[in-house]
Amino acid sequence: MVIQQFEHLPRPAIILADGMQNSLAASMEIATWLRRRGMRFEILHGEVPSIIKRIRILVNNFKTQRSLYGKRIGVIGSPAPWLVASNVDYLLAKRRWGIDYIDIPLERVYEHFVHIKENEVGASCAAVASQALACREATPEDLIKAMRLYRALRMVCQDENLDAMTLSCFKLIDMFDTTGCMALSLLNDDGIVAGCEGDLQSIFTMLAIRTLTGKESFMANPSLINAANNQIVLAHCTIGLHQTDRYIIRNHFESERGIAIQGIVPTGEVTIVKCGSESLDEYYLSTGSIIENTNYVNLCRTQVRVHLNSSVEYFTKNPLGNHHILIQGNEELALNEFLQSNTCKRIE
Repeated sequence: MVIQQFEHLPRPAIILADGMQNSLAASMEIATWLRRRGMRFEILHGEVPSIIKRIRILVNNFKTQRSLYGKRIGVIGSPAPWLVASNVDYLLAKRRWGIDYIDIPLERVYEHFVHIKENEVGASCAAVASQALACREATPEDLIKAMRLYRALRMVCQDENLDAMTLSCFKLIDMFDTTGCMALSLLNDDGIVAGCEGDLQSIFTMLAIRTLTGKESFMANPSLINAANNQIVLAHCTIGLHQTDRYIIRNHFESERGIAIQGIVPTGEVTIVKCGSESLDEYYLSTGSIIENTNYVNLCRTQVRVHLNSSVEYFTKNPLGNHHILIQGNEELALNEFLQSNTCKRIE
C-alpha cells in the first residue's frame, strides 16, 4: 500500500508504530524503502507521553512551514555592498521555503516621505521621547525626520502587503537626511519584521523566528570576542523598543546622523541563530546568556555581552557571514527541530 501511494505521501513521512502486529518491524522496512528513494521520514514509537510530545513538535514545524509559504519580504533599496556573502537566490528560496522577495526602489519610500508633515508625527515623537531614559546627541528635528521615515516605510509595507522588509540603510541617509534605525525599531514593535542593510539572509532568519516562536529578535554585528571567557559582544544601532527594559535616543554610530536606539536589554538566557547560504539551507545555532549591556564608544549603540554555551571559535573559523540574530530565552530545541525538518545543515 505504501509503494502504491508513494506519490501521495506527505513529505516528510511520519510513521506511527504502536508495537502491535509487527508494526515496528513493518515501519523499519518501509522507512528503508523510502530512504533509498531520497524521501525523509521519521518513525514514532515508544512511550505514549514521548510520542505526544514529539507530535506536538512536528505539528508546530508543519504550521510554521505552512505559515511561511507565501510570506512577502520587501527588499527596499539594495543590499549593502559589503555584504558579499549574504546573498539569496530568490528562486531557490521560493522553492525551499515558499517565500517571495520583492524588490522595491527607495524612491517609493521617498514619494510617501515628502508628503508626511511634521505635525502628523508630533504626538508619536513626543510619546517615544517621553519614555526614553535619555536623549543624547540627536535633536528634535532628527526625531521628526526619523518618525516621518517610519510612517513612509509603514505605508510601503501596507501598499505591498509585506510581512517583513529589509532596508538599504546607508543609501537612504543622503536621500532622506536621516537613518532607518528608529523606523526599523518601531516596525518590529508593530509586528512587521524589519532588518538592516538589505541583508537577505538575516531578514529571513528574523521572519522564521517570528513565525515559529512568536518572538521579536535583535539583528546585530559580532563586534568583540573574548575566547578565554567564551564571550562575544553583539552590537547594532537599532532594536525593537519592546525588547528593551529602557532605551536611550542616540545618533547613528557610523554616520553620526539621524536617530539610533541604545537599548538596555534584559540579562538572562538567549538564543543566537543565523540562516545562511544562497538557498537558505545552512544555519548556526547556540544558546547563551546576556551578562551585561556594554557601552563602548567605538561600537554601534545597542551592545550586549553574551556568554555562549558553544565555542566562540565558530565566529572566527567558520562563520555564516556578519549579522547574527539574538532572541531572548532558550529556543534551541524548537529552532533546531524546525530547521532540521527542512533538511538544513547545522554549521558549528
